[in-house]
Amino acid sequence: MSSNTSLVRASSPVLVGRGEELRALLSTVGHRPTVVIIEGEAGVGKTRLVRELLDHPKAARLHRMVGHCRPLREPFPFGAVIEALRTLADLPAPAVSPLAGALRPLLPELGHLLPPPPEPTGDPLAERHRTLRAVREVLAAIGPAVLVVEDLHWADESTRQVLRFLMSDLPPNLSVMVTYRREDLGGALPLGSAFRPPDEVAAVLLQLGPLDAGEVRALAAAILDDDSVGAEFAARLHARTAGIPFLVEELLRSLGARAGPRGPESRLLDDVAVPVLLRDAMADRLAALPGMARRLVHAAAVLGVPARLEELVAVAGIEAEYGRLALSQAVSGGVLLEIQPARYGFRHDLAKQAVNDDLGGPERQRFHLAAIESLRRLVPPPLVQLAEHCRLAGRTEDWLRYGEQAADRATEIGDPGVATGLIQRLLAEPDLRGPDVDRLAIKLGSVASTGLDQHDPVATLDRLLQDRRLSTAVRGEVRLLLGRLLLRQEGSVESGREEIRRALDDLHERPDLAAKGAALLGLPYLGSAPAAEQREWMDVAARHLERCDDPELRISLLTNLLSARLHAGDPGALAEMEALPWSAQSVGERRQLARARCNFADACTAVGHFGQARESLAASLRLAASAGSPFVVSTARSTEVRLDWYTGAWDGLADRAARLLADYRDLLPVASELSLVLGLLAISRGEWAAARAHFDLTGVAAPGDTIAPVAISGYAGLAWMWLSQDEPGRAAVEAERSMALLRRKGAWAWAADLVPVAVGSLLAVGRAADARALVAEVADGLADGDAPLVRAALDAGRGRLAEHSGSAESAIGHYRAAQATYRGLPAPYLAAQAAERAAHVGLAAGDAAANEELAALADDYDHLGATRDAARSRHELRSHGGTTPSRRGRRGYGDELSPREREVARLLSQGLTNREIADVLFLSPRTVEQHVASVLRKLGVKSRNELTRTT
Repeated sequence: MSSNTSLVRASSPVLVGRGEELRALLSTVGHRPTVVIIEGEAGVGKTRLVRELLDHPKAARLHRMVGHCRPLREPFPFGAVIEALRTLADLPAPAVSPLAGALRPLLPELGHLLPPPPEPTGDPLAERHRTLRAVREVLAAIGPAVLVVEDLHWADESTRQVLRFLMSDLPPNLSVMVTYRREDLGGALPLGSAFRPPDEVAAVLLQLGPLDAGEVRALAAAILDDDSVGAEFAARLHARTAGIPFLVEELLRSLGARAGPRGPESRLLDDVAVPVLLRDAMADRLAALPGMARRLVHAAAVLGVPARLEELVAVAGIEAEYGRLALSQAVSGGVLLEIQPARYGFRHDLAKQAVNDDLGGPERQRFHLAAIESLRRLVPPPLVQLAEHCRLAGRTEDWLRYGEQAADRATEIGDPGVATGLIQRLLAEPDLRGPDVDRLAIKLGSVASTGLDQHDPVATLDRLLQDRRLSTAVRGEVRLLLGRLLLRQEGSVESGREEIRRALDDLHERPDLAAKGAALLGLPYLGSAPAAEQREWMDVAARHLERCDDPELRISLLTNLLSARLHAGDPGALAEMEALPWSAQSVGERRQLARARCNFADACTAVGHFGQARESLAASLRLAASAGSPFVVSTARSTEVRLDWYTGAWDGLADRAARLLADYRDLLPVASELSLVLGLLAISRGEWAAARAHFDLTGVAAPGDTIAPVAISGYAGLAWMWLSQDEPGRAAVEAERSMALLRRKGAWAWAADLVPVAVGSLLAVGRAADARALVAEVADGLADGDAPLVRAALDAGRGRLAEHSGSAESAIGHYRAAQATYRGLPAPYLAAQAAERAAHVGLAAGDAAANEELAALADDYDHLGATRDAARSRHELRSHGGTTPSRRGRRGYGDELSPREREVARLLSQGLTNREIADVLFLSPRTVEQHVASVLRKLGVKSRNELTRTT
């Protein structure tokens, strides 16, 4: 969503979280007489579900009638049903008997369709029964229809009566749907008495519950038109609204355009006012409560968390003997709920906020002071709650004491998000003294380095460096912490390196911190700094390591030194890595070991030691979980995604990577690597626009502010994309950009993704000499380096060169060597590509066995999900006179999409034209046209635009 947009959608353009319920309704309504009863609290989405059904193409043939029961209504018999019947005014006159005229006095606007009224009987009961029969006859005569009555909890008895009459003897072409809220029935039954439809009538009973956090996230993304909605924002939104869709929509509408360029932030939700409708509803409920019950509710709102009766009574200042009665009144009044066994609170945060807003300032302060006295007596004391009550009660010294204790406790148990939030709020206190600022600033930077929230701590630390209260003695350490955080942010790598260089000038008396800074500046994968410069910094760190006896610092320095050597393909680094301990007693050492194993896994993945990478990842995640280091978890997850791409674990990989990207979009090392994998997967499926968008996020636009090996592979991915679209000139440009960064970094072990596509691109534009020079340069640069992935890539590149020169036997030999190495890693997709090139050469040389191999490779590609590669293999097989296995004898797909139709539907949903789909799937436009028609028919949509909107 554009950051200057001022309006937010009033509701989601797509149905979220009710797919199973909608399918259940579509399977019965309109196909047989059906009674549908939908129960759910206010705002949970009953009406939206009904509307989705009525608007669905499969319900287009039904005449749809909707009536509403009203909370305040004038007496009118059969009110909601009569309202629904008014929609018949534009239909042709139905074939009905004179009995239907009984409706004419109730529906004068249908006078041109109904017979004259029958003579009065003089018996009110007989008249009513005749009206009920007339309603049924009219509904039976109008053809396939669905009657909907909303908000049945407000229905008058005559409406309930006509519904019971209809439901007990439904016409064969009619379905009846009702919605209601149980909480507004006061223990009564929705139809006034027990009801069970006849056996020949389908019954669908749905109880709609709130959405879960994942569904709230999807709903928010749809409303905001912003795929960057993260898990933290969604979790906070879910907590604020309890997953009630109406409240989600109202809160996001209030949020307006404040989502920002990085997507919506959870802290914004705390500043959004309570929706007017909810505020008024809570005010009405509060006003209806007796005084003591209302005071108890106010105490619950101030406490803010589900509380026991004793706590509520103590804070409210109510005598214990009256507390239980007051609580019962608050619960029966629908204001408080039993959230946990014997603990009472509010349905959602917005209800709590509405009650809090009802309190005046002095009265609210008295409640907070009472809460402090009550909570102090608990063992152990709830530090976060005490800190917040002290802050709101104006007790600054107590707020500082409890807040820092709470932050320390959160750090100990591995919750850096809570810790950084508390410390930042403490640092915002204008009356904070200098020593407190020094201590808290260092804590903030240290804790933030283990967590996921980087932007807010960076802003705070940057502000503190201009704060006169910050002492000169700690300024260098704060600058070092700031620089480390900046290294993780998009567009800030060089700024982070500069902050660290400036910090070193202030750290002459802190050699331990200076060594940490040097080790950071020496990391080869950060930015585009030349290899020689970064080696100098690593030498500084290595010299300090020789005289370091601090276990935690030793692990930290060794991690950076060994990671750099692994990335360089140092043959001895792997053994030294294995020699590091796999666990430790102190939390600090475990955090460093978690980082070490994660960094080792990343380096092993980059150079091709996949078994060691997998083992290190498992250890890293275990250590990070025990020591509380979410940042390490995030980097481990992104490395795991890339490792899964290499090793062929593609099932669900794109969805997993996309979810992680939404969660970690603000973390450069994680987001860029996930974007790389998503781009590579998109190419294998022929999704060019998606591939380009993903590769653009790998750092290719600003190599100085990126993770260098990811950017090198990002350029290679772009080259592969352009080469796949027969644009070798553009491919060669991207390959050259990748080589330029690789040469600057001097890390030849990062060339694995580049070499095959660079050679192919250069050969395609007639630069054979440059292609040979590139292979030679990478081979010389790697020399005896330990990088099996690059060794295989060099064989693939040499195969391309031999193929270009017309040496079929040599080309096949190199391709088979590459295939064997890739298969041993294992890297099945890369092995299949090498085998495909070998088969391509074999076909041209008349090798009959190549036909069978290409057919098998097509199946391998399909198994992975590389649909474009599979289509290309089959196309080449056909072009050389081969045949793919016959599909005869396979089951028919009926109304289901065939595998080929699913591919066409996927590409259609991305907006591709028939010609573009034909190019991706190597089909004729005529064949694609036939597939498109079948897809639209089976999915029940009228156009490709409608398909795009519904997928």
